[in-house]
Amino acid sequence: MNPEQQRSLLAIALLAAFADGAKDERERDHIRAMAESLAGQSDVPDLTRLYQDVLLKRLSLRDAARGLSEPEHRLLAYEMAVGVCDADGATNAAERRFLDELKAVLGIAPDEAARTETEVDDIVSLSGQAAPGVAATGPAVSGAAAASGPVVAAVPNVSEAELDRSILNYAILNGALELLPQSWASIAIIPLQIKMVYGIGKAHGVELDQGHIREFLATAGVGLTSQYLEQFGRKLLGGLLGKAGGKTLGKLGGVATGMAFSFATTYALGQVARRYYAGGRQMSTALLRQTFQELLGPAKAMQSRYLPQIQETAGGLDAAKVMALVKGG
Repeated sequence: MNPEQQRSLLAIALLAAFADGAKDERERDHIRAMAESLAGQSDVPDLTRLYQDVLLKRLSLRDAARGLSEPEHRLLAYEMAVGVCDADGATNAAERRFLDELKAVLGIAPDEAARTETEVDDIVSLSGQAAPGVAATGPAVSGAAAASGPVVAAVPNVSEAELDRSILNYAILNGALELLPQSWASIAIIPLQIKMVYGIGKAHGVELDQGHIREFLATAGVGLTSQYLEQFGRKLLGGLLGKAGGKTLGKLGGVATGMAFSFATTYALGQVARRYYAGGRQMSTALLRQTFQELLGPAKAMQSRYLPQIQETAGGLDAAKVMALVKGG
């Protein structure tokens, strides 16, 4: 895939991210940081400039699609856009209009578009089964603390070793998903992180709904849309998507950064959630974010130790198994 094709795909990804107006400044900041981090790699499009062009509406959808002439790249662009629009759990009316326009601009056949939407929507919607409709008592954090009064530590109903093992297994699985060439594999990372946080909360006697968990992730500094964009961007720039829909693993060197990102993000997030719920949900927003950032470095260092398990896990994954893991945890 040449730089022009990369630029077109990433431009469409950014346009999809801002299709709903990007009213959330926190998510906008995450996306900007994603573009800047990816722009630090050599021989890639100027992503910081691309981000600005999209945000300031200097780049139209037709302009972005002009660099995609191969049918598989056009279908990949649509698949990726559906994933970005679905990353926050729902496709709103503005995003639906964007996808309809994109489908027309790219010349995607109705049956192909429907199949793509079904595959992506199935993975994203399954994340809702992580939290079966039991409402949380409030947002993950609000101002200085999530709860008032004295701190009441929550003792988990499983052993600390079991919690550690569960968090590590989720991290290994999400690192393995980065080794798969299909872009839908990255979409599954967010639902699995939601399931992990739900399980940690439940172990501490807290039933959570999906909105609470998504707010917790965002507060910790893990933007859902930007996280998917970064996962996709690293795969794209790492050369994994030279041909869409392949089933062989990409070159390890090209995805080492993305693998470490997903492994570390998942592991650090799990450990932050563990501390948060064990401490009676008393961590402030600032402390929660600080703790997450402090855990990222050591978590990235751990990734190389578990590389054999990550590779072995990736070798046994396909679409059906990923769906089953998201559905059944």
